Amino acid sequence: MGCAPAIPVPSDRLSPQADQLPIAAVKLVPIVTGLEHPWGMAWLPDDQILITERPGRLRLVKNGKLAPEPIKGVTAVSTITAQQLFATQQGGLMDIAIHPRFADNRWVYFTYSHGTRDANRTRVARAQFDGQQLDGWQVIFEVAQTKRGGQHFGSRLTWLPDETLLISIGDGGNPPVKLDGDLIRKQAQNRASHLGKVIRIKDDGTIPADNPYVSTEGAAPAVWSYGHRNIQGLTYDPMRKRVWATEHGSRGGDELNWVQSGKNYGWPVVSFSQEYTSNRAVAPATTGPEMVDPKRVWTPSIAPSGLAIYTGDQIPQWRGNLFAGGLVSRSIRRLELDESGSVTAESQITIGQRVRDIRQGPDGYLYVLTDANSGQLLRLEVDPNN
Repeated sequence: MGCAPAIPVPSDRLSPQADQLPIAAVKLVPIVTGLEHPWGMAWLPDDQILITERPGRLRLVKNGKLAPEPIKGVTAVSTITAQQLFATQQGGLMDIAIHPRFADNRWVYFTYSHGTRDANRTRVARAQFDGQQLDGWQVIFEVAQTKRGGQHFGSRLTWLPDETLLISIGDGGNPPVKLDGDLIRKQAQNRASHLGKVIRIKDDGTIPADNPYVSTEGAAPAVWSYGHRNIQGLTYDPMRKRVWATEHGSRGGDELNWVQSGKNYGWPVVSFSQEYTSNRAVAPATTGPEMVDPKRVWTPSIAPSGLAIYTGDQIPQWRGNLFAGGLVSRSIRRLELDESGSVTAESQITIGQRVRDIRQGPDGYLYVLTDANSGQLLRLEVDPNN
């Protein structure tokens, strides 16, 4: 079977000079090695770094060194593993975020896949960290629907300024995975389902009264936006007061979206994606009424995972740029934006490894986690000699 031709992308969503723009030489400074499939990272107020490993461990980096033993207390995902943590394929212990007032309450938040191959779901839990171990593990949200297989858990966490928490949830998987007799990916358009959504909750797991569907009959009150395939890059932009997300397409059609409350992002009714098993387009159209078009489409796929907005002072020319990690591309895309949110220029920083996460540290540098059996924590610096 031959390869399908790429679905044409409008020029306003495809930078014609992508990857050809000049960029200052970037140094990749290794900080830590030997991490087993790291997924997410978060800084504590004392600049220590917490890093999740997908098999179910939480690691601590202090003064640039990895503590030899995992942090104790991740009981819900490390005890009786087969019954708790579903660490298979894309699943496991995934994202991490500390509470905006961590110094006062010591709460750390996690996402992980829970269950068995035949019935699993994404969960959000929190526990208090005293500097040595976690205590008081609490599950504060779980996807209402269980699914089969090990695909599309989503799982990024992002705090909003009002201290509500956004959680990305994947659509459940590719065909032939089904739910209630139909392809599970169609759940992304079902507002009664958590699958294929961005969820918004309070820090204790309760539902904010101003969520868009709180009063809508038949809709899940935690839903904030819908029509997503599998968001693995999610960040709040304090400079523009916007939420940005990158999500995986199918055989191309990866997207950058400006995500807003109550909006429909189209999947799988509209898409630039193609089926894995045929030359057919997933959707009959690439745009539709009352559906939000992506700001950027990547075909071939970069497999986006990890997204950061740069607001630091170490590299002034990067301020306001988005940085999107790529698993398949093994690189980071630097995206310059105009006031409308359109991408005006794009360049590529080659990492040479699968990029799982990218975050700005308190020192004003960007940090990268690479997805491997022996993954790395890297710091990006601009070489002053170039």
